[in-house]
Amino acid sequence: MTVEQMTKRINELYHKSQSEGLTDAEKAEQQELRQAYVANVRANLRGQLNHISIVEKDGSVTDLGKKFGGKG
Repeated sequence: MTVEQMTKRINELYHKSQSEGLTDAEKAEQQELRQAYVANVRANLRGQLNHISIVEKDGSVTDLGKKFGGKG
């Protein structure tokens, strides 16, 4: 499932919950989709942060992905 499809389904379930309520199966699906979405956002952010390099005052370059990427 793509992020767009996941977002669309999360929104559909949210609007249904506001109008008529959700079944137990739909609540479980909504929770799973939300968890998958958050995990995807975290992974994308981690990937972006791992590609950041900082130029120090002395001119050296510190690659934050190599320095901190293995933690967490």
